Amino acid sequence: MTRLTGWFTALLMGTATLSCLAVQPASPMMPTYAAAAPIALTATASDPNAPLRDSLLNFAQVAPSPGSMALRGTQTTSQIEFGVRSDEVVTRALLNLSYRPSPALIPTLSQLKIYLNDEMVGLVTLTADQLGKRNQTQISLDPRFIADFNRIRLELVGHYANVCENPANSTIWLDIGKESRLDLTLQKLPLKDDLSHFPEPFFDARDARPLTLPMVFSTQPTLNQQRAAAMLASWFGSKAAWRGQTFPVLYNQLPEQQHAVVFATNAQRPDFLNDHPSVSKPTVEIVSQPGNPYEKMLLILGRDDNDLITAVQGIAQGELLLRGDTSTIDSVKLREPRKAYDAPSWVRTDRRTTFAELTQYQNQLQSDGLQPNPISLTLNLPPDLFLVRARGIDMDLIYRYSAPIQQDGSRLAVHLNNQFMQDYPLQPKDTADKQILRLSLIQGLQDSSRQLTIPALRLGVVNQLRFDFDYANTFIGGTADGRCETVAPVGHHVVIDESSSIDFSGYRHYIEMPSLRAFANAGFPFSRYADLSQTLVLVNKNPGQQQMTTLLDALGNMGAQTGYPALRVQLTDDWRNAKEQDRDLLMIGTIPADLQDERTINTLVEAAQGWMNKPMRQPLSDITAQNSSDRQVESTTTIGSRGPLAAIIGFQSPFNAQRSVVALLADGSPRAWDLLNSAMLDSSKRGNVFGSAAIIRESGVDSLRVGESYYVGHLPWWERLWNALATHPFWLASCAVIVVVLFALMAWRLMRMVSRRRLAEDDDE
Repeated sequence: MTRLTGWFTALLMGTATLSCLAVQPASPMMPTYAAAAPIALTATASDPNAPLRDSLLNFAQVAPSPGSMALRGTQTTSQIEFGVRSDEVVTRALLNLSYRPSPALIPTLSQLKIYLNDEMVGLVTLTADQLGKRNQTQISLDPRFIADFNRIRLELVGHYANVCENPANSTIWLDIGKESRLDLTLQKLPLKDDLSHFPEPFFDARDARPLTLPMVFSTQPTLNQQRAAAMLASWFGSKAAWRGQTFPVLYNQLPEQQHAVVFATNAQRPDFLNDHPSVSKPTVEIVSQPGNPYEKMLLILGRDDNDLITAVQGIAQGELLLRGDTSTIDSVKLREPRKAYDAPSWVRTDRRTTFAELTQYQNQLQSDGLQPNPISLTLNLPPDLFLVRARGIDMDLIYRYSAPIQQDGSRLAVHLNNQFMQDYPLQPKDTADKQILRLSLIQGLQDSSRQLTIPALRLGVVNQLRFDFDYANTFIGGTADGRCETVAPVGHHVVIDESSSIDFSGYRHYIEMPSLRAFANAGFPFSRYADLSQTLVLVNKNPGQQQMTTLLDALGNMGAQTGYPALRVQLTDDWRNAKEQDRDLLMIGTIPADLQDERTINTLVEAAQGWMNKPMRQPLSDITAQNSSDRQVESTTTIGSRGPLAAIIGFQSPFNAQRSVVALLADGSPRAWDLLNSAMLDSSKRGNVFGSAAIIRESGVDSLRVGESYYVGHLPWWERLWNALATHPFWLASCAVIVVVLFALMAWRLMRMVSRRRLAEDDDE
């Protein structure tokens, strides 16, 4: 949610491209970004019969953080942010506010002010009967002040005494309930057939909801058509990023009330495009759906299937060149394949990475206020980065801040994944500072008398680095001699310099497999090459709509995780091709018969019947240490059931010890495929995917770690030996005892030799 909030904030400052709607003059009180934004009065000029939809935004979903909606004496403001799509306009907006004020506040003197894009649109005067109780109020928001990106700010004016009050007094508070919500009614707007706004309206950066983009084929697509769709899905996934994405597949029909992508060749096209002119080149075209001017179709056209691939490559590589209602792709020349671990969304591991490369929106590294909001950065790391023996991660931190008035305990605190790392005092009269910080994997806290070691901080695939500038502000109310003095609080400004850097270079890549957590959270091992040049997808010869949706969702998810489209992914429906290629394998549907191994992995069979292997001991997650003996199969169970069942399975490739296979399977029922696709879309369900097999049912996701493990990557033999000993304490202790005994024997023999030489010298005398 930090990512979402900051991203909206940046675009509020004017970085967004405005949609093609009418513009009204702004109020003098409104900032420049609101003045240039489209407003709801445009809807009066549109068709009164245009489709409407209701949108309900709960504060629990859009609040920046769990505690951000609590207003306090020194932190009197909070806000939520939301966007409006370019093809919609708000016709009605209601703010349903639930709040509980402190019983110590003075009625009438205390108020809650509501701002929409810095324009005050509501005022709640607190009365005596409201104090200490849960209250509800509804405020109508003027649609004229709603832009493409919007911010609702709540500000508390709280008083507990008529004179000599301390603004930091703990009795000044007002809690905003998470059941508060914003109710919007939005009306569709007709859009021109113009690709210059692409990827709008198919993907709109203003829309924080998961991307749902249907893809339409005339019939069961060929391999090249599937590859073209998979590449396009991964490109849209790279745009959707943290939102999530799904790509429902339809054959020879359009979705209801949704934009869609349609793939068609001159010889094979859906019925609703029978009268569309043939093309002589790979072509990208935007048109309205038949009989519906409010829903658009993105037509991917070509003379044959190869033209469809070229058209998609043109979109991925030349998006900014698209314009008009039709664009032809004359040629696309792909350069050298991507190198390993160079995904745009990942931290570089071949050199130092500056904070400027990690920022996701403008002014992300700045903050201000009486207590500045934390500054956060996201670190996406390759799952196989081997940090077991690393002493720490070096970070050069350069920061500036408005100096405290005096030595008052103000500090900068650094947190990694919500765990405290280190703090630095903010010195008075200093305007800049530089620290060389080591993000230790084992962080030590020392004082003059003892040393305390805190357990290792685990770096995962997605990590949050947070900088908290905590100022100790001085407030004065009444004094002992009866005088009343007031010190007006001064806002502070803090900046983390963009030239600050963090260094993950020099570490090896080595990981224990199978690891479905690495696949679910980072697309590994396929995402090792961002363009999926080392990936082969094995599909069925006659894929159904649900299987196609699974394929596109899987590739879209990888694009979101790497930030780059899968331009070099290969597909096949012939298992013999997989044997001949040195690639990681992604299977959609069923495992070929000659790869089924009853000793190590479960497979699904027809009619919702399946069998699975249960290990001796089952950990709660793959973080829990588990011996190989615990993963041995204890029993094999066969169960027949009518309920839908899907699975995600990982195992070692039978053709190359350094290659892996991940299979996305379902029992054949439409509901089972829906369960599989929803599990891949839902971040909370993906969090339960780990180990070597994840079973997906109506009740949720259950993961198992069973069978033999293997390792992918390279470690020198001495590091492999040390890693093996570190995971087996008994053998480590045994080796330590042997080393001590050998050292003692060597010392004993040395002493014997010295003693004999001394005795021999005495005899000579």
